[in-house]
Amino acid sequence: MSRPPARRVTVLYSVSATCAVIGVLLWVRGRFSSPPRVYADYLASDAYTTSAWPVWSRSVTPDRLGLYLVVVAVGLAVVAWLFSVRRG
Repeated sequence: MSRPPARRVTVLYSVSATCAVIGVLLWVRGRFSSPPRVYADYLASDAYTTSAWPVWSRSVTPDRLGLYLVVVAVGLAVVAWLFSVRRG
């Protein structure tokens, strides 16, 4: 009978899933963002507008940061899987 996975495996899988979700959202934001719409002197706040604050830095775009986070998520999932296999 195999023992239940350690708490660290669960934490690694949780962090991996969180990184993957944030990475995908940033990638989608970077790929499909549109410039803000302006009606006369009013900026349409109900439309999706790009933020003036950079997500990471000006040299790393949100879609590239999203891909980095997805790669980190896959790496963490592999590490968690290796921990669970080693325990079993």
